[in-house]
Amino acid sequence: EAAARWPIEAVAVAHRTGRLEIGEVSVAIAVSSAHRGDAFDALRYTIDELKARAPVWKRETGPDGSHWIEGPDIVPTES
Repeated sequence: EAAARWPIEAVAVAHRTGRLEIGEVSVAIAVSSAHRGDAFDALRYTIDELKARAPVWKRETGPDGSHWIEGPDIVPTES
């Protein structure tokens, strides 16, 4: 989708799973493009769409125990 909107060469997304400590990186996105503005715009679009669409559930653990936080409902996008 990002490649259809901007003149970019490639996009790579890695989303970590498993236990994460506070402050650890959970997502890495790389975009290659001849122009950095296009790369930044495509990257911003990609992370925003990931956060809006990915069914992520988190179990937060604190002094009072743990509880689950559900991610967003998956929203289909227009083609």
